[in-house]
Amino acid sequence: MNRPAPRLPPWIAHALSAQRGPVPWSAVVRGALAAGPLLLAGVLAGRTSLGVVAALGAMLAGVNDRPGSRRASVGRLGLPALAGAAGLLAGSYAGRHTGAVTLTLLLTLLGLLGGAVSAVGPVASAVGTQLLVTSALGAGMMLPEPGWESALLYLAGAGWLLGLRLLLPTPSSAARGARLGYRFDGERAAVAGVYEAVAALLDAAGTPGATARRAALTAALDQAQDALAGPRLRRHAGSAAERRLHAQYAAALPLAEAATALAWAERPVPARAGEGPRRLAVAVRAGAPTGPLPAPARTVPALRALDDALLRAAEAFDSGEGGRLHTRRRGARALLRIVLGAGGREYGFRVAASFGASAALAQALHRTGWYGPHPHWYWLPATAVFLVKPDLGPLVSRVLSRAAGTVLGALVFAGVAAVVPRPGGLIAVVALCGALIPVAARHFAALTAVITALVLALLMVGGEPGASWNRIGETLLACALVLIAGHLPVPGERAGGVRARLTVAADAAYTYLAHVLDEPGERARRWTLRRDAYRTLAEAQAAIGRAAAELPALARHTEGTAEVAATLERLVDTTTACAVHLDDTGSLDLRHRERLEQLFTELAARRRRAGLGTADGGRTPEGVSGAISRAGRKETGVTQIR
Repeated sequence: MNRPAPRLPPWIAHALSAQRGPVPWSAVVRGALAAGPLLLAGVLAGRTSLGVVAALGAMLAGVNDRPGSRRASVGRLGLPALAGAAGLLAGSYAGRHTGAVTLTLLLTLLGLLGGAVSAVGPVASAVGTQLLVTSALGAGMMLPEPGWESALLYLAGAGWLLGLRLLLPTPSSAARGARLGYRFDGERAAVAGVYEAVAALLDAAGTPGATARRAALTAALDQAQDALAGPRLRRHAGSAAERRLHAQYAAALPLAEAATALAWAERPVPARAGEGPRRLAVAVRAGAPTGPLPAPARTVPALRALDDALLRAAEAFDSGEGGRLHTRRRGARALLRIVLGAGGREYGFRVAASFGASAALAQALHRTGWYGPHPHWYWLPATAVFLVKPDLGPLVSRVLSRAAGTVLGALVFAGVAAVVPRPGGLIAVVALCGALIPVAARHFAALTAVITALVLALLMVGGEPGASWNRIGETLLACALVLIAGHLPVPGERAGGVRARLTVAADAAYTYLAHVLDEPGERARRWTLRRDAYRTLAEAQAAIGRAAAELPALARHTEGTAEVAATLERLVDTTTACAVHLDDTGSLDLRHRERLEQLFTELAARRRRAGLGTADGGRTPEGVSGAISRAGRKETGVTQIR
C-alpha cells in the first residue's frame, strides 16, 4: 500500500515555489539599457555619485516593470518614482540637519504613512516602498550633492526606464510590423486574452476545472481594464484604433457573463460554443475583421445569451464605435477610508515599528563603530521595508528568501569583484543585473540576490569597497526585527488587512445582487458592479492565500476566511446566472431561488465561525428572501438587499 507523500507546511512550500512563464525579453532589454548606461554616463562625466543615484532610480523602476500596456506602465512606474524622489529629498535634508533621535522619529512617521498608503493596492504599495527606501538612502548615504539635485537625478533615472518602456517595441508588435500594433500591443494582447479566457471557460463548463477557469477569466478582465484605463492626453479614446479596442473589450463583457452562467449550471456545452470567442481573440490580435462566427445552440437561456453576445460582438468589431470600460473608480474619500481603515492601520503600525526600530538600531551600530570604515547605515532600514511588505508573500517566506538571496548575491559579487577590472567590469555587472531583474522577479530570493549584487556594484563604483560581509550581517538583523514586528499584537483586530478586503468584497457582492434583482434590465451598471464584485473578491482571496501560508501563530487569525470567500464567490457566480436568466425569462426559476437562499444561510454560518458577524460590516442582508420570491413571481421591486 502506497502512502501519500508528506506535504510541506505552507510557509515552507511558499518559500520554495516560483512563478513560471516565458522570458520577458523586452523587459530584459530595457533592464540592460537602464542602470548600466546611466552609471557609465555618470562616470564618464566625472559625476559618479549622480550616476549612482540615477542608476538606483532606474533599478527600482525596473522592479516595477511588469507586463502590460504602455499606458498602464506610466502610473505603475511613474507614481512610485515620484514618491522615491520625494523620499530621497526628505531623507537627504533630514540626515543633514537633524540628530539621531529626531531622525528616527521622522523615519518612523514616514513608515506609518508609507505603510498605511500601501493598503490601497499594488501601485500604492510600490509608492510606499520607494518612499521609505529612498528616505533611508538619502539619510544614510550622505551624498555630496544637495538633496534636490539627487532627487532630480533619481527621477531622471526612473524616467529613462519609463521612456524605454514607452518607445521600444515589444516582440509582439515587431512581429506584426504595424504602427498601430506598436502603439497598442499591450492593450490588444490584454483584450484578446479576455476572449481566450471566455473560450477556455466554455470548454471547462461541467468539469471540475470550471472554477479555476472562471478565476482566470476574472484575472484577464482585470488586466484588460488596467491596460485600457491608463492615462491618456484626452478623456475619451482619441483614435479609431483605440475606440475599436474599447468596443472589443465592452463586447467581451456579455460573453463573459453568459460563459459564467453556463459554467454555473455545471453542465457541458457543445464544443463549438468556444469557437466564436477564439475567432474573436484572433481578430483582436491581428486587428482584422472577425469573419463568420459559429452560432451556438439556443436551447437554454445562457446559450441564447451567448449567441446574442456573439452577434453584438460581431457588430461592435465592425463598427468600432467605442465602449465603456465599466470601471468603478474610487474617489479620494474612498481611498482615505482604506488608508485609515483596519488594514491601513495594521500595516502602517507594522511598517512603522520595523522601519523605525531598524533605523534606530542602524544608527546605534553606526555610532559605536560596528560598521568599521563604512559609514553608511541605510541598508538595515531599507531591507526592513522590503521584508515587511505582505504583498511579496508570507512573512517567514519573505525572511527566508531575503536572507538566502542576500547571502548568495553577496558571495557571488565578492567573487566577481575580485577578478573584474574597475570601474568597467563593475558597470558591466550593473548592466547584467539590470537585465536579470525581470526574470529574477519570479522568486523573491532570486530577485534579492540580483539586487544585492547590483547595489554592491553601484556602491563600489561610488567608492565604498568591501561591503559584502557587512550587508549580510545587516540583512540578518533586519530579518530578526521584522519577524518580531510581524508577531507583535496590534491595536484593534488581528489580520485587519485580510478582514478589510473580505468586507469590501462582501459589500460589492451584495450591491451586485441588489442591482440584479432590482433592475435586471439595466446592463451597463450591472457589468460595472459585476466587475467590481469579482475584482474585490480576487484581491481578498489573494490576501487570504498569503495569510494562510504564514506560521500557525499568524495564520490562525484568518481561519475560516477562505470558506467565507469561497461562498461569496459562489454567490457572485449565482448572481451572474440569475442576471442572464432574468434577461431571458423575466423571472427566477426554483433552482436559482433555492441556491440564493442556501448561499445566504451558508454565508451567515461561515461568517460567524470566522468571527466576522452575520453579514458585511455586521449588517444583516434584510429583505433577501422577499426579494428573491418577488423575482420568482416576475416582480422587480426590491426595497433593500442589505
